[in-house]
Amino acid sequence: MIVRMWEVHAQQRNFTELLTWVCDVAIPAVEVNPLHVSSEVFSSPDFRLVVISKWRSHPQPFKEPPAHLINRAPHSWDFSPVDR
Repeated sequence: MIVRMWEVHAQQRNFTELLTWVCDVAIPAVEVNPLHVSSEVFSSPDFRLVVISKWRSHPQPFKEPPAHLINRAPHSWDFSPVDR
């Protein structure tokens, strides 16, 4: 299992539009991949969105959001479970 954390910082005035884009475009585009297990979306008070997606292997990158909705390019990190 691989967990991908994808984070993007929205422009304040476009936060709702970016959230809609993430939920209606970005996530559905990866959900059809048979390696995709699940995705969750989180927001912060400073207009950031984080998507935590779980993959069997080889996470598919998210589409690039429309440039007018964001303050900077999204960042992503991949994590693997740790046995403890």
